[in-house]
Amino acid sequence: MIVAVSKDNENRWAELCASLWPHHTIESFIQEREKNRYLNEFLYYDKDEAVAFISLSLRHDYVEGTESSPVSYLEGIYVKPEYRRQGIAQKMVEFARKWSADKGCMEFASDCLIENIDSRKFHNRIGFKEANTIVCFVMRL
Repeated sequence: MIVAVSKDNENRWAELCASLWPHHTIESFIQEREKNRYLNEFLYYDKDEAVAFISLSLRHDYVEGTESSPVSYLEGIYVKPEYRRQGIAQKMVEFARKWSADKGCMEFASDCLIENIDSRKFHNRIGFKEANTIVCFVMRL
């Protein structure tokens, strides 16, 4: 079952977020959610246990490789290791596609670091097509 994150289940969501992004704390996710940073967060439940989450956004600025606006964006997706390879991520992406269409989007996009081979394989497996490869630069002032 997929449900929206609410005050009642945000701790479970934050714990899963911290598993995906361990450089942040559970508390920091909850604080950012209170600031309306995370608006389109959903949990996947297996019985009474939250075992996965998906984080979505609507982007109105240019999204690499797209031709429309707004574009729905997969900001993050995580499934607990012991629940992987059971079709949960695919169900969440199908949910996200419907959510996106309901929001008037014609395209669904995502990204990952070039060296994140597992994420690249996952994106290809669930139906994303690579749009572009870029190299980013920075100059200290």
